[in-house]
Amino acid sequence: MSEQMEDKEMEKSRKYVKIGGFIVVVVLLCLIALAFGSCGQSKTEMQAQIDSLKLENDQLRLAGEYEQLNTEFQQYENQAQYLQNDSLLDKYTEAKNKVEKLLVELKTQKITNAKRINELKGEIATLKKLMRHYVEIIDSLSKENAGLRAENAEIKERNQQLTSTVNDYSQKNEQLNQRMQLAEKLNLSGLTLTALNKKGKPEKKLEKAKQLQINFTIPQNNSTPVGEKTFYVRIVSPEGNVLGGGKTFAFEGGKVEYSEKKSIEYDQQEAHLTVYHNISTALTKGNYIVEVFVDNYRLASKTFALTK
Repeated sequence: MSEQMEDKEMEKSRKYVKIGGFIVVVVLLCLIALAFGSCGQSKTEMQAQIDSLKLENDQLRLAGEYEQLNTEFQQYENQAQYLQNDSLLDKYTEAKNKVEKLLVELKTQKITNAKRINELKGEIATLKKLMRHYVEIIDSLSKENAGLRAENAEIKERNQQLTSTVNDYSQKNEQLNQRMQLAEKLNLSGLTLTALNKKGKPEKKLEKAKQLQINFTIPQNNSTPVGEKTFYVRIVSPEGNVLGGGKTFAFEGGKVEYSEKKSIEYDQQEAHLTVYHNISTALTKGNYIVEVFVDNYRLASKTFALTK
């Protein structure tokens, strides 16, 4: 940024040197005329005119320098945000406003004494130093911010990769948990439904049946944790009623009616279970559905025809 400022300063200076050069030529011509007494004026008048032209030339040159400095301040206006220190930002703003004020003075008022010109020269030298100081800070902070942006982009990319890896592991863990849950689930085989008479013998005639007997087998499963298991049996009549209904168990966040339940101490070995349901109302001929539930999932559902 400093090199760009120097190039612009040289280009701006050339413009005002050309204008100042014209005034210098005029001054030189008058000096020559004074030396040969051909200007038609007294030496005092001629000297005053020369001094006035010098002041105008100095004022014009200074106006050019202040204009250039003001342009540079404006150029860095949008980057003043990098001056995060409030005190430093206040000084920057103060210097910028001072340049604008002095530029107005140089363009609108005629300066008639060399003392004020010298004061303005000192002011512009000081302001140029300040400008170079601010530019160095802005350059440094701009580079620092660019580095932080690059670092943040790299961190963001790493976070995205990490998130992707975590999601991948989460998905794999979920799949593994599902496989483990499936492996831990009990199986059921040999589900039967038999009507029994008052002597506990199989009964073909429904009107004489006093009990319904449900038999099933739980095969060996070394993946299932040992412990108490409660099996819930639902017997649904052809009319869609749950025999012995009114009792419920928790299932998939809700409540489900059941006919009978049986609890055992499961030890991962094969188990043969028999569940009895006492008939309290006359049974009708048709298809009966028997369902068995355990550990919040349905082990089996099977339809049996009782037609005699």
